[in-house]
Amino acid sequence: MPLDANHALLVIQQQLKELDAIYRDTMQMSLNTVVGTERVAKWRVRTVSLLAESVGEKAAQDFGRLQPGMVFTNLVDCFRVPLSALAKQISQTAQRPADGGS
Repeated sequence: MPLDANHALLVIQQQLKELDAIYRDTMQMSLNTVVGTERVAKWRVRTVSLLAESVGEKAAQDFGRLQPGMVFTNLVDCFRVPLSALAKQISQTAQRPADGGS
């Protein structure tokens, strides 16, 4: 099944919004990084599943193998950076002509 770049980008953007919301809630509202870490773990499982459906199994496996640091902010950045890079890669790939410009 070919990649639907628009759908994949929407999924990634939604997951980035959810991750940012978890970060904001944890750092500005509750200040409970243990609960924030648990929320990120649940978010990660859901994100791997969504990536498998929308981007492909390889991207999902690569994302699932990420090993975050122990500090909550590092945990969030460990997932935000590669997810943003994946969105950029998909966007650039979608903008290229399918026939190589001929």
